[in-house]
Amino acid sequence: MYIDLSVAINEQTPVYPGDSATKISSAGVLAKDGYCDHFIAMGTHVGTHVDAPMHMLEDGKSLDQIPVERFIGRGRLVEVVDGSFEAVKNADIQAGDIVLFQTGMSDKYHEAIYFEDYPVMSEEVAAYLVAAKVSMVGVDTGSVDDQDGFPVHKILLGGNVLIIENLTNLRSLIGKEFKVYALPLNVGIDGSPARVVAEIA
Repeated sequence: MYIDLSVAINEQTPVYPGDSATKISSAGVLAKDGYCDHFIAMGTHVGTHVDAPMHMLEDGKSLDQIPVERFIGRGRLVEVVDGSFEAVKNADIQAGDIVLFQTGMSDKYHEAIYFEDYPVMSEEVAAYLVAAKVSMVGVDTGSVDDQDGFPVHKILLGGNVLIIENLTNLRSLIGKEFKVYALPLNVGIDGSPARVVAEIA
């Protein structure tokens, strides 16, 4: 069984405060042109997306420089309780895992509070994940940070841990063993929307 952990992309998809809204326009009308085609203008960090080291680090790698196997791996779900990410230390994490944090914020995805008041990972937890050599970290929030300078991003990306943001449907993974496929576009830039799917074992 597969569970889609990605939000829908359309012109109503929420964006991080200050980012441009997504625009989708017709580039070909079937009845007139003989084909249907569209033009999409959107930010690289809109919707469910993957952050590459280039997003925050001077000389950091872009997505196309990262081996494709890094985007696939054993998943571990951590339930965040009262805003604390500390449960990660009891989650049987192994090197190469893709660790997903379920906070419940995806329920508020279309509300202003989603980008204004959300649980964030501590620098200590980020350092723990780097030391554990996980491959990726994913959250059902708009960011792993809420501080100027984005220290948590820099710890994770600087420690070779990729970041997935704006996940959804993580409750479906509670108590399950699963594999994660988090495949962004093969682009030489800082990040990309991704289709993230969990395969239940």
